[in-house]
Amino acid sequence: MPAKNGKNGRSSKPGKGGFHIAADEPVFTSGVVCQLLSIPIWVLKQLDRENVVRPSRRKKSGRLYSRRELDKLEQVWFYMKTKRVNVQGVKVILELEEGGGGK
Repeated sequence: MPAKNGKNGRSSKPGKGGFHIAADEPVFTSGVVCQLLSIPIWVLKQLDRENVVRPSRRKKSGRLYSRRELDKLEQVWFYMKTKRVNVQGVKVILELEEGGGGK
């Protein structure tokens, strides 16, 4: 595995595969997320408002999502679209999956 070059996550080897993006690095815009996961923008905004997935913000209030957030969004969208679970139900499912079922 190539050596990392500081906290930016880039490796010292240039060329194909010459960098690494950390799972928590916010790099994906809302538009890219919508295209990659086939999620409508209104769903991303609703999930942000409901604190299901809270992406980082750019200066002009644009959302930036990390790979870890994309994985979570993919799971959430599966529940919403395929299993017809609403946002409140998704929040309960995520709590249970994260081991926070008991209050």
